[in-house]
Order: sequence, then C-alpha cells, then structure tokens
Amino acid sequence: MPKIVDHATRREEIAEALWRVVRRDGIRAASVRTIAAEAGWSAGAVRYYFPDQDGLLSFAMDLVSRRVTERISAIAPKGSVPAIVLRYLDEVLPLDEERRAEFDIWLAFMAQAQAETGAGTLHAHIDTVHNELRELCASLIRALADAGLLKDGLDVRREAERLHALLDGLALHAAIQPDRTTPARVRQLTRHHVESLLA
Repeated sequence: MPKIVDHATRREEIAEALWRVVRRDGIRAASVRTIAAEAGWSAGAVRYYFPDQDGLLSFAMDLVSRRVTERISAIAPKGSVPAIVLRYLDEVLPLDEERRAEFDIWLAFMAQAQAETGAGTLHAHIDTVHNELRELCASLIRALADAGLLKDGLDVRREAERLHALLDGLALHAAIQPDRTTPARVRQLTRHHVESLLA
C-alpha cells in the first residue's frame, strides 16, 4: 500500500525549519540548502514544495499569522469583558516560547521587507498582519464601549491606535530585553492600560 503523504504538514515542517534557521542565524542564512539541512530533507524535496524562495518566505510569514489567528479564534468569551480583552491581548504578545519564536520571525521579516525595493512579497504580508492587529485593537475597544465600560469622552478610534502602539512597543521590549520586560511585567502593563480606560 502506498505511503500517504500529508503535504500540508510537510509544508509547515519546512516553514518551521526556516523559522529555526532565521532565529539562529538570520534571514540571510535561510537558503534552500540550509533549510533542507535543518529539516533533515534534501534540497530537492524543499524545492518540490516551494519552487522559489519568495514562495517559501511568503508561506512562512503566512503561517505565523495563521497560528496567531487560530489561537485568538480558540478563546472562549467567558468572564467579564475586560478579562476577555486581556486574554486576546496575551495571544498577540511574546509571552512564551512559541509566541517569542513567532515575534522573532515577524521582526526578521519586517527588517527584510524594509530592505526590499518596491512593494515586494513581504510588504504585502506585513501590511496584512498590521491591518489585522489594528482591527483586533479596534474590536476590543469597541467591545468595551458597547458594554458601557469606557470612561466618558474617550475617542474610540484614538484608543484603538494607542492600544496598537502599546502592543507593538511591549512586544519589542519583551524581545529585546526579556529579563526586564518579563511576561509578568507585560501582563501587568496591559492590565493597567485596560483598567485606565474603564469608567
């Protein structure tokens, strides 16, 4: 009986090998040869799934976004609205090894996108992910507003932008100085921020 190959799983394994190479050696080291060696496959096998590097980078970036989206979608809307908001915020911040890996890849891809001339492949992914995070922040602020929990006079759009900026800053601080900006400190700061919005 022929062996059944799960092509989707194999593509994810290759993308995860790319993540490991990028985290360890930088994005410039992410050649077909180094990724194949990391995955324990031949270069031909990698090229079978990803004929060009742009396709592989695009898929690897997409996988980061998809994993975050899957975690967010799995959140059960139980408890108070502020508690639910904080659970959503936890999922987009580098608070454990899995989320730190995703953010490291995100930073590497952002730097690579800045080096691209014109609107390259990574630019489109960066824009998409930024827009998704912006919309998440807007939806969380709207949820607080719809529940009648925001202080009077707050501008919902401006508060969504402030929340987005806070998340970007905390994620960067956690990545650069993890001993100082610990997961506990990040959670404390996001909780303080959300509480500062409440009536």
